[in-house]
Formats: sequence, structure tokens, C-alpha cells
Amino acid sequence: MELVRVTEAAALASARWMGRGQKDAADDAATTAMRTVFDTIPMRGTVVIGEGEMDEAPMLYIGEKLGTGDGPLVDVAVDPLEGTNIVANGTWNALSVVAIADGGNLLHAPDMYMKKIAVGPEAVGKIDIRASTEDNIRAVAKAKNKDVEDVLVVVLNRPRHKQLIEEIRATGARIKLISDGDVAGAINTAFDQTGVDMLMGIGGAPEGVLAAVALKCLGGEIQGQLQPQTQEEIERCKKMGIEDINKVFYMDDFCKGDDAIFAATGVTDGELLKGVQYKGEHATTQSVVMRYKSGTIRFIDGKHSLKKKPHFVLKDE
Repeated sequence: MELVRVTEAAALASARWMGRGQKDAADDAATTAMRTVFDTIPMRGTVVIGEGEMDEAPMLYIGEKLGTGDGPLVDVAVDPLEGTNIVANGTWNALSVVAIADGGNLLHAPDMYMKKIAVGPEAVGKIDIRASTEDNIRAVAKAKNKDVEDVLVVVLNRPRHKQLIEEIRATGARIKLISDGDVAGAINTAFDQTGVDMLMGIGGAPEGVLAAVALKCLGGEIQGQLQPQTQEEIERCKKMGIEDINKVFYMDDFCKGDDAIFAATGVTDGELLKGVQYKGEHATTQSVVMRYKSGTIRFIDGKHSLKKKPHFVLKDE
């Protein structure tokens, strides 16, 4: 529940910038608010997925220490605003996201492209990132007792996915193209009400870790392969101990151990969570928080007094 306060604060701060065309301002607002609330949480956290290296990001950089300095030693993965362009343009599925696991249990994914495939619980064990697009779609259709024509695949709308989109269409499956936000796309595969069956394509590797923690809690599955674009990125992989660039990352590679917690708050409206709504001195949020160890998934509707918590933190918190 402490983590929900973190994502709520980031969402409340960044949603003010919805549709104003200033993605950096929205990201800065989310990051500042998230950092403020993290400092009140009793934990010894280290950012392993963050806003960048220390010299690139003033806050929430990789290696930064979070929390009060007391409590459990944990790895922290953050995306204060997953979908900066979404907020700037006022479109769907922007989230504020946090994931934690025991220290040393989260993949320290480099900030580069990663090919991914993600599914919900019904299709676990049925996908293979090395298999063809058609084989994977047919396997998911069979696992979910659906016709191929009823399967819905989420894909980032990018020129690099031209061939993938053609391959999906050739099977007869349906496609939902998204502008940004493939963490939301991956999470949505685990909830029937979203209508999403699969996520496929190339996105960010750090987002792959965040999605993996959520899907671990939800009983879903994600697989990934790094896609270095330059020799420098290949060298970064080798420094991480990844000699085989074609290595497939499975759930236990992304997130080891017997416990993990994931929290997300909607910034703009999406299939799973409603975005922030403001009215006078109050605002409402909708969040989801889940824990692998207990199997609990909570949806939380929050009503916030902006007058009593102008900086998202009460003095006695």
C-alpha cells in the first residue's frame, strides 16, 4: 500500500500536463513527486530500472538509494510516467509505475531495445519468442479457446513493426496499434475486460522488466531478447555478462525470488485504469497494486485533498 502512495503522487503531478504538448515537463513533475514520497517509505531501496544514469538524470537514476534507510533491502524499478508522449497528446494508457523485489532479484536491463512477447495466465507455457508470429498466435488462440480471428494483439505503432503487422494480419488476427505505453499493453493481457490477448514487438528493455514483475504477480508470462543497435550497445550487454546477444530472457531472468510487488496508477484513461480527474480542491485516482507472494490484486480508488497534501506528503507520514 505504501507503493500506491508513490504512484498516486506521480500521477497527480503529471496529469496536470495532459494535452499541453510538454512531455518533459510532465515527466519532471512525475519524477519529482515520486522521489518526494519514496523518501518517506521505510526501506533500503536501490534503483535498478530508472530514468537513466546518474549524469543523465537528476532524480531516480540507476544506482540511486531510495527510502528512509531502514527496513528491507530491495531492488526498485520505476517509470514515473510510462507514456510521456501519451500525456503530452492527451491520449490513452499513460501510467505511473513502480515495482520492487528483494535485493539482487531484478534484471538490470540496459536502456536499449528489446523484442518482447507477453500473454496472460491462460497462455503461459504456450508461447516461444523464437517461433513464428503465426505459430504464437495460433498457440494463444488454442490456449484461450478462441478462433484466430478473435485474437487481439497489441503492437507499438512504429515503422520497425511493418513486417510484424503484415504477419499478424496474414493470420486473420486483430491488431490494436498503440502510440506508446507497452507496459500497459503487456499488463492488459492478464485481464479479460481489456480484450487484449497478446503483446508483440520491440520496445524498451527497462519496460520489459516492469511488465515482467506485473505479469509475475498476475500469473502471466513475458519473454524478451535484447536488440542492440550499435557496437557500443553490444559492449554494454557484454559488461552485463550477456555474451550471447540472442539470449532469451524468461520470467525468472526478469524477476527472481518468491516475492515481488507492483503498483500502477492511471494518469490518463485506459482499458484497465481510469486517469486522474480534478475538481476544485480534490482529485481522484485509480490504481492497481499486486503482490506475488500472496497472490493479492487490489484495485484502489483514491480521493485526494489537494489542499491538505499540496506536496503529496503529510508531515507526519
